[in-house]
Amino acid sequence: MNLNETLRSATFRIGRSVTFKLLTICVLILILLIPVSMVRSLIRERDWRQEKVVNEINAKWGAAQTLSGPILSVPYHKVILDEKGKQIRVTRYLHLLPDALTVTGEVTPHVRYRGIYQAVLYQSRLVIEGRFPQSLANDNRIPDGELLWEDAFLAIGISDMRGIRERIEGTFGGRSLSMEPGMATRDVLKSGVSAAVDLSATPSQNGFRFVLNLNGSERLDFIPVGRTNQVSLHSAWPDPSFSGAFLPVERDVTTSGFTAQWNVLHLNRNYPQSWTGGGQNLAESAFGVSLFTPVDIYQKTMRTAKYALMFIVFAFMAFFLAEVMHRQRVHPIQYLLVGLAIIIFYALLLSISEQTTFGLAYLIASVAVIGLITAYARTILQRTGMAVMVGGILTVLYGYLYILLQLTDYALLMGSLGLFVLLALVMFLTRRVDWYAMRATDSVLDAASTSEGVAS
Repeated sequence: MNLNETLRSATFRIGRSVTFKLLTICVLILILLIPVSMVRSLIRERDWRQEKVVNEINAKWGAAQTLSGPILSVPYHKVILDEKGKQIRVTRYLHLLPDALTVTGEVTPHVRYRGIYQAVLYQSRLVIEGRFPQSLANDNRIPDGELLWEDAFLAIGISDMRGIRERIEGTFGGRSLSMEPGMATRDVLKSGVSAAVDLSATPSQNGFRFVLNLNGSERLDFIPVGRTNQVSLHSAWPDPSFSGAFLPVERDVTTSGFTAQWNVLHLNRNYPQSWTGGGQNLAESAFGVSLFTPVDIYQKTMRTAKYALMFIVFAFMAFFLAEVMHRQRVHPIQYLLVGLAIIIFYALLLSISEQTTFGLAYLIASVAVIGLITAYARTILQRTGMAVMVGGILTVLYGYLYILLQLTDYALLMGSLGLFVLLALVMFLTRRVDWYAMRATDSVLDAASTSEGVAS
C-alpha cells in the first residue's frame, strides 16, 4: 500500500471516529459563538438607538419630574471672618417646612412615536394644599431681630422646568401669588419657581393652595416636606411601578388604570422641619410612580438570544444522534449551516418585531427556521422520521422558550427544569448505544475499505 493509500485510509478512519466528530462539533459551536455575539451587539445597538430617540422626545416634552415643597425661606444677616480675618456681613437663609401637605393629582398618559420607536409621556394636574406653622418665628437659633421677614419667599421645586405648560397661580395666607422662575438661594432646591411673601406682619393664617399643570415622561416623584404628607394619584395607565423611599398605603391597579395614596410622616425621613443653610438631602426621601412599560422587544429579544447556545447544542445533538443511531453521515459544513440558520432566527425576530408585535414576530421567525432546518434535515439524513424528530425537538425548544419569556418570576425555575428534562430524554434515547461497539464496527469498516483498496 503506497503513501497515498495510507493517507486516504487514515483520513477515512479519522472521519468515521465518533470522538473526532464530537471534537469537530465542539469547535463548530465555539465558532458559532462569534455570530451569536454579533447578533447580541445588534440588539444592544438597536436598544441604544431607541433610548436615544426616547430621550430626545422627553427633552422636548419634559423629563421625569420630582416635585418638592412648598418651602418658606427667610434671609438673615450673619457676620463671619474672611481669609484675612476681617469681619464681613453675609446673607444666610432659614428654611421652614409646612405642617401639613396634601397633593391630589390626575396623570394623563400619552404615547408618542418617532418612526418605530415610542416614548411614554404624561400630563399631570396637581393640586397642592397645606399650611405652615401658625408661629413662623419660633426658632431659637437665630435672634428674631436678624431675620428679614419682609424678604422671605415661597419656593416650589420642579426638577425639569420645561414641563411647565401654564402659569402657576396660587394663594398663601389668603393672598394671591404668581410664581416666577428661579429663587434667591439654592440651599435646598436647585430648580423651581418662587414668589416673594412679606411675613413682617403676622398673617391670620398660613395656609396655601397651588394648581400645577406639569408635563413629564416616564416618572413622577414627590418629596414629603410636610410634617404630615398625603399624596393621591389617579391615572389611566394600566402598568404603574411604585418605587422610591415609600410605597403607597392604598392602591388599586386594573386594566383601565390605577389609583394610589401615600401617607408619610416627618418621622419617616431624616431631616427636620426647619434648618439654616444647606446640607440636607431631601432627595433620599422621594417616592412616586413610574409609567412602567412592560418588557420591550429589545429586552425580550436579548433574553431570547441568551438561549442561542442551548439551541445550537440541542440541534447539533439531534443530528449527531442521527449519525450514531442510524449510521448517517453529516458533514461539518452541514452542521455549520444548521447553526447559522438557528442564529438567523434572532435577526429575523428582531427585525420583524420592530414592525409588529413580539408574539407574532416570534411565531413567524420560529416557523421559518424550523421549516428550513426540517427540510434540510430530510435532505441530508434521507429519513423522514429523523427530519420530523429534528423539527419536533426545535418546535418544543422554541415553544418552551416563548413560555419562559412570559414567566418573569418563574423563568429560572422553569428553565432549569426544562434543561433537566431534555438532558434526561437524551440519556434515555442513548441508553442502549454501545459506544465501544461502535468504534469496533468502524474498525471493521475501515479494514474492509482497506482490503478493497489493496485488491484494486
